[in-house]
Amino acid sequence: MTPVLELRGLSKRFGSLDVTRDVNLTLPEGTRCALIGPNGAGKTTLINLIAGRLQPSAGSIHIDGNDVTRLGEAGRVKAGVGRTFQITTLFRRLTLEENLALAVAEQRGVAGMLRPSRAVRADIDARVSEILTTLRLAEEARTPVEVLPYGVQRMVELGIALALRPRLLLLDEPAAGVPQAEVGIIFDAIAQLPSSMAVLLVEHDIDKIGRAHV
Repeated sequence: MTPVLELRGLSKRFGSLDVTRDVNLTLPEGTRCALIGPNGAGKTTLINLIAGRLQPSAGSIHIDGNDVTRLGEAGRVKAGVGRTFQITTLFRRLTLEENLALAVAEQRGVAGMLRPSRAVRADIDARVSEILTTLRLAEEARTPVEVLPYGVQRMVELGIALALRPRLLLLDEPAAGVPQAEVGIIFDAIAQLPSSMAVLLVEHDIDKIGRAHV
């Protein structure tokens, strides 16, 4: 079976500094893989290479057998790559539900429509409801993001990534900055992600990894 992700000799050099060197990695469908290391080890650099934010100095990146090495971020998303960031990037004054609806509309290619049809709106609402159920966030759906606990905000970002229907989900320290009391809800949600999705989780705290069943 063709792997969802395959890295071949992937390297990234900044001047004379080798941050990522000759990385080879294969992730089949449904794989849960954790990349563990201290701060400054180059974990986020690797995520940025896979997501298309950085271009490699050498090597190649394949998604579902297709070489995506020269594609930018938008091209990687279309190829099936979704990601979260260490710092949340949300529309804070919009509700949780509205943040997800915008992401779903973008994935559907209808975000620019001024007056979407009733069928389009129903389709978006159905997908938003599905994500809310998966992440167990239905009770907070109409709450403005800015008043949600930070742990729940991280969950919203995870929901936005899921809205893109990725084949590969990159999670860059999903519990970064989250109070200890809220960490559990994030890793419980990660454990419930669809089995058809490959997940690469970056973390520097090895004690958290078991919570995600990686």
